[in-house]
Amino acid sequence: MISRENPARFAEIVGTVPETLPDAVDAIVRRLDGEQRAWAARPLTGRLAALTWAAGAIESAGPELAVLLARESGKVVGDCRGEIGFAVRFLRWVVEHAPSAYADAEVDDALGRLVTMRKPYGVVAAITPWNAPVILAMLKIGPALAAGNAVVVKPSPLAPLTVTRVVELFGAPIGVVHGGPETGAALVGHDLVRKVAFTGGAAGGRAVAALAGDRLTPSVLELGGNDPAILLDDAPFGDAAMERLVMASFATSGQVCMAAKRLYVPRARLADFVDAYRAAAGRVLTTGDPLAESATTGPVISAAAQRAANALRTGDLHDLGCFDADPDTGYFVRPALVVDPAPSSPLVADEQFAPVVPVLPYDDEESVLAAANAGELGLGASVWSADEERAFAFARRFEAGFTFVNTHNRTGMSLRAPFGGVKRSGWGREYAHEGLAEYAQTCVIHAPAAFRPGTEPSAAGPSAYPLG
Repeated sequence: MISRENPARFAEIVGTVPETLPDAVDAIVRRLDGEQRAWAARPLTGRLAALTWAAGAIESAGPELAVLLARESGKVVGDCRGEIGFAVRFLRWVVEHAPSAYADAEVDDALGRLVTMRKPYGVVAAITPWNAPVILAMLKIGPALAAGNAVVVKPSPLAPLTVTRVVELFGAPIGVVHGGPETGAALVGHDLVRKVAFTGGAAGGRAVAALAGDRLTPSVLELGGNDPAILLDDAPFGDAAMERLVMASFATSGQVCMAAKRLYVPRARLADFVDAYRAAAGRVLTTGDPLAESATTGPVISAAAQRAANALRTGDLHDLGCFDADPDTGYFVRPALVVDPAPSSPLVADEQFAPVVPVLPYDDEESVLAAANAGELGLGASVWSADEERAFAFARRFEAGFTFVNTHNRTGMSLRAPFGGVKRSGWGREYAHEGLAEYAQTCVIHAPAAFRPGTEPSAAGPSAYPLG
């Protein structure tokens, strides 16, 4: 059995799930492979009706699911309600847009008749992390099921409970397996798994990519980021802007792939920025029990994460916000800003995934752009300026899958905007129509004009096989 402790009170066991041994993974995949054919044979309207029902069931269970998620992950309950709500909205968005995404496209002209179809892969393996387990699972489950696939979800052992409850609410070919690397390897390496979708760390991503590559299994990977936020010399330091930036760094105790993890500020404005940032944190940042409505951030996920975060609390350190927690009974770490650390330090060079954030002064735009683009991670970024056109022009030069302007968080995020990564940070395009397209493969039927009924074919030769 896998037991899950409460990060806010680590002596409390929230729940348990059975560990799935490799032989059991094989049985689950084979069962779902059989169910997938009947599911894919359903009309799209029938599949979408089942997803609509699931969205309603998840919404009805939302309050209970949010509390469970807060207890197993340490994320504050308000954010957990937001995650469950967004998962429901996303699933309904899939239902709305799947008909156009998966519709046949037909061309019938002088060159012949061509039908392009979107067909399911079969069984999809969805491997999800602990920091946003429900929405990151739904980004895979919704499109995969809508396209006619079956899904096997493997949540992180650090957050298995809520995802399992959500999976149980689907009347569709979907299953869940639990365990560590061996379970994941049995799933990804299974001969009947035809597509893999993974969100997580670089080490896990490399292992998944190697297994999938050995079998030529198509994969969607998103492996995190070390997102820079660059404040240009005209950036406003007003209360609202600073509060957005603080929460962009410290939501979920900084354990978010798209958090603002490196803050770059003009050297001449550094002192003013630190003052404004600390004041904003004092207004909006309260670390405490995730079930308390007053808390805006909770503990980190584990004892190992707590040790790693505390190791980053060095140098010109400024503690932030109200700290109403006990680090001896829960995995709490006080949020902090570190001013002008060495660029080569782990706090700057690595993805810290902790409530400790560096602010680095810069002297000119070329040097800060080079610093922001350094490293192998290129998930996201943000640029802050009083001039939107200037901000967009600067943003075009980022090596990042997405760039925010004058914010760096999910507030106001539109499903029109796909997220992805460049360099080694990720190959996926989740959200939006790009995310739908990931779970259907393109197949074509073609009748060249020269060979259609009633047409005498010309003599064999290159002209008989038009390439247009």
